[in-house]
Amino acid sequence: MPGMQSLSGKFLIAMPGIGDPRFEKSVVLLCMHTPAAAMGVVVNKPRKAVTLTDVLGQLGIEPVRKLPTRPVLEGGPVKPDRGFVLHSEDFAAGASTQDVAPGIRLTATREVLDALAGEDAPREYVLALGYAGWGPGQLENELAHNVWLVGEPQREIVYGARHDAKWADAIRDIGFDPVQLTGEAGKA
Repeated sequence: MPGMQSLSGKFLIAMPGIGDPRFEKSVVLLCMHTPAAAMGVVVNKPRKAVTLTDVLGQLGIEPVRKLPTRPVLEGGPVKPDRGFVLHSEDFAAGASTQDVAPGIRLTATREVLDALAGEDAPREYVLALGYAGWGPGQLENELAHNVWLVGEPQREIVYGARHDAKWADAIRDIGFDPVQLTGEAGKA
């Protein structure tokens, strides 16, 4: 879509009937959107039986304090073994940290995992494995076909623990009732 504004830092909220079970009722925080590509992290799909402590242990990172039991998110189908940490602005790893939206940054290096296990952990954070990615024009095409709603990111949706409520909360935040949405597009 020529002239489309970048949607970096916005939520993509899956419409009912998206047609891809990996994204059914997903809320994606779009971290990068350019004419060449788009990249985001699904913030509402916990991985079954995988916790932050499990991931740190697999990497040989020993926490210096007891970590809260926290699920790891299914960030998307691309590179499902790579970690992406969305976190508050009180942590940065130099050029490896990207500002995404107010109060939300992205870091995908071991440095942030070491911080999570140590005393310098960001105040708010969530670890996701994998990401959602789109090639040139792919996201724009999906938006033109009403596959996604676009909304402003909410910290409580990104960092909150009520994963099963995040999709409906994101839809309500943009002024819709999730019960009234349909995946069917109308034709005039």
